[in-house]
Amino acid sequence: MKSNDALAALNALAHEHRLNLFRLLVQAGDDGLAVGELGEATGLAGATLTNHLHILRRAGLVRDERRGRVIQCRASYPTMNALLGFLTENCCAGSPSSSACAPLSACKPARRKP
Repeated sequence: MKSNDALAALNALAHEHRLNLFRLLVQAGDDGLAVGELGEATGLAGATLTNHLHILRRAGLVRDERRGRVIQCRASYPTMNALLGFLTENCCAGSPSSSACAPLSACKPARRKP
């Protein structure tokens, strides 16, 4: 990940509502959540929710798919993992001997149970 991409992602997450939305989508797994479900879970007004989702999309953190009249949103795990990798790539100067700097494993979301 390039510095500019990391800055865009961190900037998008530097807001309480957007961070909450992204965490909900990460928890939802590969199936994601419909925009309506996100609105119900957060209590955000439609226009406000749409604006926050657009910012997360522009940063590459959220992707969506239209299913008829429903827009299904999903966290972009490759972008999230790239950001985590960018933030930790030089952790403890690459020394594996430090217990304070355990390597992160990439997130592989499970499908939501029906």
